[in-house]
Amino acid sequence: MPYDPTGFARLRNRVLFVSALAWACLFARAIFASGGDSCAVTTAPPHSSQPAATLFKFDLAAFMAIDWLLMVVAMMAPTLIWSLWHVRVRSFARRRFRSSALFVFGYLGTWMVAGALFFSAGRGLTILPAQSFWPAFILAMIALAWQTSPAKQRCLNRCHAHGSLAAFGTSADLDVLRFGVSHGAWCVGSCWALMLFPMLLPRGQVLAMATVSLLIFTERLERPASPGWRFHGLGAAKRIVFAQSRSYSRSRAEVA
Repeated sequence: MPYDPTGFARLRNRVLFVSALAWACLFARAIFASGGDSCAVTTAPPHSSQPAATLFKFDLAAFMAIDWLLMVVAMMAPTLIWSLWHVRVRSFARRRFRSSALFVFGYLGTWMVAGALFFSAGRGLTILPAQSFWPAFILAMIALAWQTSPAKQRCLNRCHAHGSLAAFGTSADLDVLRFGVSHGAWCVGSCWALMLFPMLLPRGQVLAMATVSLLIFTERLERPASPGWRFHGLGAAKRIVFAQSRSYSRSRAEVA
């Protein structure tokens, strides 16, 4: 299938729209929480046969899962544009929606499993004082080290890898599902520290998410490279800003 700029733009706009909806939900959630509302997590009803503590834990887990899902969709959806396009161009027209859905299911499923592991590991942070910036500071140092590591570059390289997909039957469905799972696993490996950082902040989580999301998106614009110790994520951003500034200066000079 030849490159179709109109089809690619349509797919890109849909993905960005979904990401924008998730961002709107996150901002609304932040505003709602800052208003002092305490109904986000419910306890047992008066005549419930189930213990209140059990329902509290269940509702808390469900609430955190929804927040994590919104966070993943908002921050990671723009990075999936090229992968979804790869699935689209390698699927017959009648299979494109199903193939895309299977890819997204595998990708989000991987992130949800990772989120469960992250939340389980985060229970140990309850020993630290409430509203402390220390967990976020420690993780920021870990994220900085990870951003410069060769392992980070290996994960990024695999995020750019788009292999062949079967065209027919169950093999096609399994291929796109495996592609979603593997792509999600390499994304988790690449972005785990950046994704966890905003969650540990006592304040300003959504603003931190937006900043981290921009860094994650710009690092995906970089081409695969040999693993080495260097910072990842700002090279493409600097080139884009420089190119735009040169274009703006040239247009101003032509008008003058």
